[in-house]
Amino acid sequence: MGKLVFVTGGARSGKSTFAEEYAKKIGGPVIYVATAIAFDEEMTNRIAKHQAQRPKTWKTLEAYLDIPTKLLLLNPNVKTILLDCITVLINNVMMDEINDWENITREEINLIEEIVISEVQSLINYTRKNNVTMVVVTNETGSGIVPMYHSSRIFRDVSGRANQLLATAANKAYLLVSSLPVTLK
Repeated sequence: MGKLVFVTGGARSGKSTFAEEYAKKIGGPVIYVATAIAFDEEMTNRIAKHQAQRPKTWKTLEAYLDIPTKLLLLNPNVKTILLDCITVLINNVMMDEINDWENITREEINLIEEIVISEVQSLINYTRKNNVTMVVVTNETGSGIVPMYHSSRIFRDVSGRANQLLATAANKAYLLVSSLPVTLK
């Protein structure tokens, strides 16, 4: 049975660096699941920075949907998986599914949540069925004020539910505050 490690924190809290160091300590073959899409110059630069700081021996899987199937195809015997990050995965799903944010319907919101929760549950199931440690990075989105925009509130709510599911299933959970890990579980 695999192990799930949940790593959360605010923007620039050090969660990705912590997760990378955690994965290095586990050792063995590591697959880095990158959920980001380089849709502008800022994201391109962020992706390049992440690529530069991780070991060259790690394999990278760029995906945000159907991740367990793609992992099995890439390397069914991997020991460690680092997925960075769930909230970017959610953003990608939202951008895929919604064309008119001004007139979003309850059905569209429900579809987004169904897709995200299904993907998160498949990651949990994959981890439980395989002898692997999966380190999952996500943003803590519920600690701030209520977002002004409807789309941001949808993002916060879906992220919160996905994070609850992952944290509950996790064997270990950490909150990063100014690069300092606080053990939650």
